[in-house]
Amino acid sequence: MSTARAYARPVAYAEATVRSDFIRRTYTHLAFAVLGFLAVENVLLSWSGAPALVGLMVGGYGWLVVLAAFMGVSWLADRWAQSDASPQLQYLGLGLFVVAEAVLFLPLLYMAVNFSSPEVLSKAGLMTLVLFGGLTFVAFTTRKDFSFLRGILAIGGFIALGVILVSILFGFSLGLFFSTIMVAYAAGSILYTTSNIIHHYRPDQHVAASLALFAGVALLFWYVLRIFMALGDD
Repeated sequence: MSTARAYARPVAYAEATVRSDFIRRTYTHLAFAVLGFLAVENVLLSWSGAPALVGLMVGGYGWLVVLAAFMGVSWLADRWAQSDASPQLQYLGLGLFVVAEAVLFLPLLYMAVNFSSPEVLSKAGLMTLVLFGGLTFVAFTTRKDFSFLRGILAIGGFIALGVILVSILFGFSLGLFFSTIMVAYAAGSILYTTSNIIHHYRPDQHVAASLALFAGVALLFWYVLRIFMALGDD
């Protein structure tokens, strides 16, 4: 019998020990994903070719190519992580997504490290951690099912992507207001994913759950950092 069939029901219907083990494994994998992201990012930022790569990524329509590649990799990684295939393939999906996020973050972090105040990264990281902790606390204490956010997040994601693409094509800045809206969007995504971890994921889907959480945390950090960088430039 396959693992998927063994865990056909959501984790909410499993025994308490199974639920607690699933949650522990999910957040452990999230922690390792974050550490992996930091390690890859450190290598990229220390690389002598980083300035040239950043120039290629943000110059002309390079950012469109990067976004298209990232979306393709993200889709593939998510499919692998949620598949009923071997654990190795699921871990490959998570690892691929972490590396893709690190590459996508390179221009922003390069600017933060070299052209912003020294404490901007620590402030953004701490704020992201506080927001993530607060959202996690709300989801686990209320145990409310936030699956109704799925449609809102899907529509909001398409609108946000459209706005980003238009800004790239026509060369205008999205500004502080857009970053604030995207922080709220990322918060909704984390709340939605955490609710799914409590109610809807199967006990064997801890890799997929950690990937979804990591995506939300990364999105939150991106726009929190942009806000701190914008405020620091004022």
